[in-house]
Amino acid sequence: MVYRAIIFRPSLPLRISRIKAQAMGIKMAESSRPSLQIDLNEFKLHLHLKGRTPFILHFNSPSRSFYLSVISLVVNEMKKSGKNKSIPLQEHLDLLALLNETIGGAAGSSQRENLLHRIYTKWRDALPNLEDAPLFKVEGKKKKEEGDGAIGKVYSFTDAEKDGWANLFDYMGSEENVRLKFAIDKIGVGLNEISIIFGDYRNGEAWDQFIASLKRGKEKEPVPMLETTVPGPLAVPFSMPQKPKISRLSGYRWVILVAVIGIVAGVIWRLYLRPVPTEVASVDRMKYPLPESPSIAVLPFVNMSEDPKQEYFVDGITDDLITDLSRISGLLVISRNSSFTYKGKPVKAKHVAEDLGVRYILEGSVRKAGEEIRINAQLIDAMTGHHLWAERYDGTMDRVFALQDKVTQNIVTALAVKLTGSEKDQMAWKGTNNVKAYDLFLRGRSHYLRYTPEDIGKAVQSYKNATEIDPNFARAFGELALALWTGTYVVGFWKGLDININEARLRVREYLELAMKNPSAIAHHVNGMLYLFRRQHDKAISEQQRALALDPNDPSCNLGMGFVMNFSGKPRTAIDFFNRALRLDPHNPARYLIQLGIAQFCLGNLEEAATLMEKAQRINPDLTGWAAWLSSIYGLLGREKEARQALEIYQKGWTIKQKLPLVMFFFPFKDQSVANRYAEGIIKAGLPGTPSGYFPAFPENQLTGDEIRRLFFGAKLTGFGFDGQQWFLDRKSNGEFAWQGGGPVYADTGKSRIEGDMVCSKWQKTNWGIESCGTFFKNPSGTQEGKNMYFSCNDWGIVPFTLVR
Repeated sequence: MVYRAIIFRPSLPLRISRIKAQAMGIKMAESSRPSLQIDLNEFKLHLHLKGRTPFILHFNSPSRSFYLSVISLVVNEMKKSGKNKSIPLQEHLDLLALLNETIGGAAGSSQRENLLHRIYTKWRDALPNLEDAPLFKVEGKKKKEEGDGAIGKVYSFTDAEKDGWANLFDYMGSEENVRLKFAIDKIGVGLNEISIIFGDYRNGEAWDQFIASLKRGKEKEPVPMLETTVPGPLAVPFSMPQKPKISRLSGYRWVILVAVIGIVAGVIWRLYLRPVPTEVASVDRMKYPLPESPSIAVLPFVNMSEDPKQEYFVDGITDDLITDLSRISGLLVISRNSSFTYKGKPVKAKHVAEDLGVRYILEGSVRKAGEEIRINAQLIDAMTGHHLWAERYDGTMDRVFALQDKVTQNIVTALAVKLTGSEKDQMAWKGTNNVKAYDLFLRGRSHYLRYTPEDIGKAVQSYKNATEIDPNFARAFGELALALWTGTYVVGFWKGLDININEARLRVREYLELAMKNPSAIAHHVNGMLYLFRRQHDKAISEQQRALALDPNDPSCNLGMGFVMNFSGKPRTAIDFFNRALRLDPHNPARYLIQLGIAQFCLGNLEEAATLMEKAQRINPDLTGWAAWLSSIYGLLGREKEARQALEIYQKGWTIKQKLPLVMFFFPFKDQSVANRYAEGIIKAGLPGTPSGYFPAFPENQLTGDEIRRLFFGAKLTGFGFDGQQWFLDRKSNGEFAWQGGGPVYADTGKSRIEGDMVCSKWQKTNWGIESCGTFFKNPSGTQEGKNMYFSCNDWGIVPFTLVR
């Protein structure tokens, strides 16, 4: 606990009376000795705190000296205001630029526009680090190796000393409005117990003379460019003052002394023993209700490596910690998407907790040097301000999985969360023991999460490379399937792929088969989506349930379940999953608002659906999923102009001319009345067609496996391809078939099999040798002449056909 310090400045008679007071057993505060001293002559910071070993920090290079001058600026402004408050750096940008150009030298050079970012990054990550001391040398101490596999050497300090030093570096605001505070109040030190010296000057005068000397280009004391090893004498000594000689006190002075002692005792009682208020999160200020179960947000770990290209690796470590924790059903874990909105920003645990509605915050850093790695992590209880634990984990890349497991286990232990047997297994599972494959996996995920067409293509390649190194890396196959599914089903994203869109869709199923050897939540999620677009709604729900069982805190899995529920005729149930996803990912509401709007559309609440879609549009105009829905909603509401505008936005992402049957393939409604409502609205918006002019892939028209075998095995089929050319397929009762017609391959052979209510076929020449599967439906409005009495709904679209015999 931190307590306020009392500084009592006695008059001459009371100075004389101090010894009497001590003789009476009453302890009085020392007045002449500063607890902290910033020496701008030698760029040293002296600390002499009550009850702790004094030490000296030497900022012994140009770039390091610059940061001591920043501390001095902040302290001087605090002393000028007479308050322990945060100082806005933007107001002092010219002065900081001067310090950077003169004190910092070439080693500290930085673009003026990047200066504030550099300062707050160092203030947050480097200056508080007393153990590694990246910006200063601790005089009188030597760095030592600590533990097996340690990276470099560190200074040895107690936890209290490390925490006390780290607590000094307080901050708030953003890059554009950084506010720094040298929080001496957190260690029980007052403003009059910290001093700045330069030459023979003290405090404000010292700072003014220091700045004046820089402006003149003639410093009183030269700025040190090389490390010095011999500490000079302090201009203001920390030694105890000499005891004065005691003269005899008259009676009336005893009366005054007793009165003063009484006053001082009262002040000490009220102030000295009262703890400094710690900044803690308030339940009343939380934007979301605090759950009864433990809740946590993992902030992006800081890349402490010298190589900025290691950012993907550090982000991947953070992401995996989130993934590990999110698998635990007894926790509420904020998603990666929302946690990473704080990346590179100076935030406090209390603000993050109130922003996200969680109690615990995990933050840390990663340093990677060659094959060596160090992870620093600390868990904070934002409701009390206490650090539950802070640990450093050293090792090599071949032990990176063990290091991650240690961090996760410590969190689970600290939060007293009980794990099921499967959760213990899942926590320890990374999918591979090959570090190179894992590194490529992290690169792939880094690209995928940028969510652009180009990065989706790069993610696919990285995942492929990972699986080539470790063919048993099921987790990477699952992510590869997700990347390809995203690239082919998200409008406009297929341009980032270097393969044909139909091949990509078939590859999704191929990779999922490999992923299912040791399935992840993502693998089940993507598999559920494939079932949905084949109109196998019950199987789609089952797969999403399996995904959530493995990762209940994944917003994508919750979103996927809601998405499937919407199209399966259960919009009220879907709303619960969307709200859960929004709770887990509160900083990315647009995607969930779109889905909530779809639920309202399915319920027939068009005005409310429009309001939710419009809100999503305002929040994130780049997320154009709302356009497909608002075109239909506006059409049904009679808002014709807005309907046409929305349809134009939707159509921009397509490379082929849209027709109603093609559009409706991407809207796998189980309820025909809702499908008809959507078709009616989008036609009113301007899409050519009639409300019933699409293939009715609904349960009442679907054929069973037995019906498929009876109708289409031992039969000849014909239809028209996308290019308008007629094709023929002659299938024997054993599934072997011969095909001829238009397209890139005029004739081909292959074999089909029945799997449940699907037909799966593998061709000799076409479809890249990949087996494709699809469900079959009868078309009540089809004709023999139109070659559309039946149709299949497969991995790449809808194929109409009819029976020849």
